[in-house]
This record gives sequence, C-alpha cells and structure tokens, in this order.
Amino acid sequence: MRVWPGHPYPLGATWDGSGVNFALFSQHADTVEVCLFDSPEATKETECIALPQKTFNVWHASFPDLKPGQLYGYRVHGPYEPRHGHRFNSHKLLLDPYARAIGRSMKWDDSLFGYKVGDEKQDFSFDDRDSAAFAPLAMVHDNAFTWGDDKHLDTPWERTIVYELHVKGFTRLMPGVAEKERGTYAGLASAPAIEYLTKLGITAVELLPVHFHADERFLVDQGRVNYWGYNTLGFFAPDPRYSSEPHLEDVVNEFKSMVRTLHSAGIEIILDVVYNHTCEGSHLGPTLSLRGIDNRSYYNLSPEDPRYYMDFTGCGNTPDLRQPRMLQLVMDSLRYWVQEMHVDGFRFDLAATLARSVRDVDQLGVFFNAIHQDPVLSQVKLIAEPWDVGPGGYMVGQFPVIWTEWNGRYRDCVRKFWKGDGGTVNELATRLSGSSDLYQDDGRRPSASINFVTCHDGFTLHDLVSYNEKHNEANGEGNRDGANDNNSWNCGAEGPTDDKAINEIRERQKRNFLATLLVSQGVPMILAGDEIGHSGMGNNNLYSQDNELSWLNWDGVNVGQASNLSSSPTRSASEGAPGTATPSVGEGNPDPSGGNKQKLLDFTRRLIEIVKEQPVLNRRHFFRGQPIRGGFLKDIYWLEPSGQEMSDEAWNAGFVRCIGMGLLGKFGQVDSQGRPEEGDSLIILLNAHHEPIDFTLPHGPRMPAKLDRLFDTSDGNIEIVPHKPKVPYKLQGRSMVLFRFKTVEKGSN
Repeated sequence: MRVWPGHPYPLGATWDGSGVNFALFSQHADTVEVCLFDSPEATKETECIALPQKTFNVWHASFPDLKPGQLYGYRVHGPYEPRHGHRFNSHKLLLDPYARAIGRSMKWDDSLFGYKVGDEKQDFSFDDRDSAAFAPLAMVHDNAFTWGDDKHLDTPWERTIVYELHVKGFTRLMPGVAEKERGTYAGLASAPAIEYLTKLGITAVELLPVHFHADERFLVDQGRVNYWGYNTLGFFAPDPRYSSEPHLEDVVNEFKSMVRTLHSAGIEIILDVVYNHTCEGSHLGPTLSLRGIDNRSYYNLSPEDPRYYMDFTGCGNTPDLRQPRMLQLVMDSLRYWVQEMHVDGFRFDLAATLARSVRDVDQLGVFFNAIHQDPVLSQVKLIAEPWDVGPGGYMVGQFPVIWTEWNGRYRDCVRKFWKGDGGTVNELATRLSGSSDLYQDDGRRPSASINFVTCHDGFTLHDLVSYNEKHNEANGEGNRDGANDNNSWNCGAEGPTDDKAINEIRERQKRNFLATLLVSQGVPMILAGDEIGHSGMGNNNLYSQDNELSWLNWDGVNVGQASNLSSSPTRSASEGAPGTATPSVGEGNPDPSGGNKQKLLDFTRRLIEIVKEQPVLNRRHFFRGQPIRGGFLKDIYWLEPSGQEMSDEAWNAGFVRCIGMGLLGKFGQVDSQGRPEEGDSLIILLNAHHEPIDFTLPHGPRMPAKLDRLFDTSDGNIEIVPHKPKVPYKLQGRSMVLFRFKTVEKGSN
C-alpha cells in the first residue's frame, strides 16, 4: 500500500480521481491510524496504517491505490484521562465525522464503550476490547453526479408553505409507489408522491432528520428504534435506512436524485438538522466518533469537572461551537448539504443550544456570526427551533435578523382560542397579523414567524381535537414521556367514537385550525397527514413508533395518479417495532375521521389556493393599522359582531370569543419588477363560542353591494357563495368564514 503525505484539507476522505486523501483533526492525539475493511461483514480491518503527517493538528495522508467504495474507520491513540476530559481508546474503531457515505451501520455491543460497562468504577475503568466488529464504517464516496440544470428555487419566504414530513412515514403506505421505493428517498420523488404534493400546493418539504443516526441502546433492547432520527452520528451522510438501493454506495446519489426531482416540481427541501448533541450521550455513553477522536476539542465540558458534559438538551452532551474545529465541522456540514446535495435550507433542532457560551445563550455567539458572514449559508432558508431545556433557553422572538423561528406562542394561542378559552382574542389578533410583538422591533418581517398548530412533536391535528390527555403507553415508558400540557379538547369523548355529533365537531375544529393557520401572516407549516386526518391514537410522542401509528394511512384518499395503480401496500413483517403493540391500518388504527378524509384534503387544497391567489395573505411587511394612500379603510381593522371596530372594552373582556378581521387588498406592495401586487380585500370572521352569532358586516355607500364567501368551516363548503353585507351573517358556533370583495378605490363613493 503506497502512502503519500497528502493534504490537511479538505477534512474527511476525498477521492480526487487518482487516489484518496484522508484528513482528520485531533489536537491532543498521539497517533492516528486509518483502518481499511474489505466488506461490511468484516469483523476486523485488513490494514491499519498510521497517518504520517500532522499539519496544524490535522493528521493526513494520501493513498493512490484506494478508490471509491473503500470502507474505513479510525483508531486514535492518546491519553485516557476522564478527569481531564480525555477519552482516547485505540481499541475503539471510530467513524469519520466527515464521512460522506456509510458503509455499515453500528450494532450495539459492550465493546463500543471506552470503559467497562458495569464496572463499579464506571468510566474511570478502561475497556480494551476491540469494537471493530460492531462499529459503523465510513465509505469513500465519489461525489460526481449529473445535476443538469438543477438550481436552488429561492422561493420567497412570504410565498412559502412548509410541509413537515418523515421520509419513511410519508410513502410507506402510499398507493401507487413501487414496493421497493415505499418509505425511501426514491419514494418521496416518485410520481404519486410528487403529484400529491403539487396538487396540495405546498412549496417546501421539511424532512425530519436524514443525517445518519444511531438508535439508542435501550430502544433496541426493547425492540424499538429512534424513528424520528434526532440522534445524529454522521453530519454529512444521508441515512442509508431510507434508501431503496441495495448497494450502499448508491445512497448519496438516490438522495441527490430526490432533490433534483422535487426541484423540478417546484418544491424546496429543508432539512431538520441536529447539531445540539450527538448520539455519544453522557460520560457513560459509547465511544463512536468525536469522543474518541478528541473529546476536549469537540464537546462542551464542565469547567468544574471535565469528566462531565454540559447538557442543555437532556441528551447527555453538547458540542462546543466555541471551539474552531467544532464550529468548522458544523459549517462544513451545512455548506456540503447546500453546495453538494443542493438542499434549500435547514431547521435547527433546539437551536438555542448552538448559541450558548459556557452556560448562557449568547445572541452574538460565534455560530450566529459565522452563519451571517457566510456567503452560502446566509442565503438559504434558516429556521430555528428557538428553545432548549437549559436556563434561559426559551428564545422565541430573539434570534438574529436573517432567521425565522418556529413560533410556539402562535401554536399555544391558536389552540387555546379554538378550545374556547377566554381572554385570548387580544393575543390572537397579534398572532394572526404576524406576531409583530416578537419580530418587528429588530427589523424582521412577518415571515420570521413559522406558524404551526401541530408538528411531529405532539398530537397530530386529529388527535388535538380527539384527546384531552396523552396516551403514550405504546412507548413503554409508563405514559411519562411526552408533553402533559397540550391545550387540546376531545370535543366530548376521549378517542375514537361513533357519536356523529362529536365527529362533526372534530371535523369542524380541524378545518378551523387549518384555515386559521393558512390565513395568518407569516409562514404556515402543515404537519404531513393533518390534511387527511391522520391519527397517532393519542400518542403525542411518536419518536420510537416505526409503524402505522406514524405511517400515513391513505385509505379513502384519492392520492392522484396513485389511485389508478396498485392497492394499498401491506406491512413487512420485518418492519416496525418487534415485540410492541402495532395497530393495523384496518383494525387498531381505523379511519378516525369517519370517512371524511377526502373532504378535509379538498378543503386544505382550496385554502392553499386562496393563499396563493390573495397577495394580502402574503405580505412582506407588518400592518400599520392606517388607511393606505388616503383611502377610508385601514390596511387592517378588527370588528365586533355589531360590525363596529373592536373597542378597548371588547379587547380586554375575557368572555369575548368572536372577532372579525378586515384586510385591505391594495396595500402598496410591489413585485420584483416594481409592479403592484394587488388583490381582493378580505374579511375573516372567527367564532370560538359554541353558539351561533349574527355578525354584521361593514356596509354602506362606500362598500360593495356584494361579498363573495370563499369558505365556511361550519360545513366545509368551499364553493363561492355571494352574500349581501346588509344582511347579518349567521356565524355558526365554532366556525370561521372568509369573504372577499374588490378593493374600494381612493375617493370612491
């Protein structure tokens, strides 16, 4: 085996057409060896070669005889001194943190730990067993790919509609998708899936983590998996478990093909990424990668006792982004996914952690500064989950100017309003109009607010209106996991019921939530399956449920092209969570909506059409609450059922549960070529009270003689129905209505 000096950059294993260059950063190591494997089944390496060069603490060498497809790992020699934060153990085979492809997943074994599991000295003991037979392997990858004319779509934020989905769960049961492609990257790019997404009208899919991750040992021991994937092991490699390809070297290209296909359909790809912790866990976790490469240089250790990790997520550790090489790892990973994999943006899990110094959240931290000055990353979509579990970690409204945020305050307020809680209309008005209290003062726009009512973490929309309490028994944790405060209402019965009246209320409430979400200023995010009434059977923490609780049930839905192809797929006996209760589609998890899936889907599609048709629902700037260019109508105004503007008494009255919102269709916004973006003026009525209310609409000589009703959630009617504003509109209990009318010209009578 020929070994040349090679180069310290780029980090990782790089194929340059004539050989492979290996480069690994470790400041405190004594020696670094690259270990080569012949096959995924190999229990030990065929060769282990020391990297001879060390430049700026990067160990490197070039191997002209190696080619793409080569499997490898590292052994890193150095001190094992937990008291000083050093955890080197050369008996442990380590995954390259820059691995672009995975050649073998890990298999749990005690030898993966740097200490002797069960020893009374815990991690002060030292384990000298070889982990090579069980450790994950990296694979040298050739990045060549024919992208054609693919490019980033750069959909403006105000025109973006996000759809949060799980790569497997979205198509695992989707009719029309080829059997080998169901639940895979190829399945997401299949004709039925693309047709469904485009007909729905979404502009971006937000994928739950697809970075290579490890399933926690306690889950594997229980016959479960980490279905959501928030347990990252490789920050560059797409997880092979979502690939339809039998050869692991083809996984990366399948992912790229998915991106190219989605782009061609006008759909952006946003990745949910987890840089706030790794799967190596606490000081009692395994030694799989960073811990064994250079624990002190990668992790945020306790200043009082470096044996322990600072933990702001509840997952055992925190990468230290104050360290230049850890920051570089994150930045290199992000740029790789944008430049090499062509994704369009990121949603950062527990993003407050990324801004922490030793303990505190620092809005001017190195991570934010690095992102803001980066010519690539500063131009993509950046979404923060603006909290973590550490002190001062709830940072909604506090992220820097180019960031958007999951707006948890929007979710809570909208849930409370439609549940019927009093004292909510004041805040509701702020949330409907873009949450200016959170984002306006620092120069941000309404699009800084990612509005959502549900997401992967919590109840689905159907369960939000069907359960008062969580029912997480299937998770095997005594129903202790998952949030207890859900602001949910079961509409009169806990879980599935044959009561027609209760089911009708539930369907109405689902329409209310979806309609509220889509007419609010800001960026709407829909949880995949909410538009067809998917249920997790009351489980609000489906992180380990790789089965029909999480897989979308398409029975009763016209998916489009898929409806003319195959019948619904069956579940493989090898999938899901062996040994745990797994409801079947036809029995344990029936259609919870009473056969109204298609109606809810059609309603959602129409809502999205309306949003795209009406520029006033896609404003780039906050409302001013003033008339535009001398007109008599304000750009936004609020109505009592009497038809008068809301009074101070009404705003502050706890019993008020009904409100109207008027939006002016001509508001001075122009497109990229300076042309006015004008549409209809809108009136939106919301009634969270259980009884009907006669709502008087604005009328008079300067108002139109006719309004068009675009929808009424009381019955889900999406036909355009004329209405004379002189006649009070009977706004049904727990319902929402949208009217349009032509904008009154300045000075008209």
